[in-house]
Amino acid sequence: MGSEVEIFRSFIQGRNMRYTPEREAVVREVFARHDHFTADDLYLGLRQKNQRISRSSVYRTLPLMIAAGLVDEVFQEDGVSYYEHTYGHEDHCHLRCLVCGRIEEFTEPAMQEMEKRLARRLGYRVTGHRLEVSGVCPRCQKTEDQGQQ
Repeated sequence: MGSEVEIFRSFIQGRNMRYTPEREAVVREVFARHDHFTADDLYLGLRQKNQRISRSSVYRTLPLMIAAGLVDEVFQEDGVSYYEHTYGHEDHCHLRCLVCGRIEEFTEPAMQEMEKRLARRLGYRVTGHRLEVSGVCPRCQKTEDQGQQ
């Protein structure tokens, strides 16, 4: 985990901002998780670990982590943003069930090829993508089918 902390510290200091213990606590909590989370999830996780941190510190740190390339906002639901740490992880997409909220992560080689073609054709340097496909998962389909009988 040291590299994520060091990257964030360099990012913050490179912008002449203070690198505080609260910001480091947020970084450590983000990289201790392996799920999709909200800012409030982070805040509650830190509070459960007896970290003295304000909710506003969490909300102010997340955009900085996004700008540093450590975290992405992956989707919004009912006005709430969900995040995941992305540093050191392969680019991937999300398939989300509209019934139970289950999320499947997947990679799609055709998507990577399309990025390359777009970059060549339009002269862009692609830095990533965000794709969310929504539908109904197999388990919820079974439940729906049973309810219709």
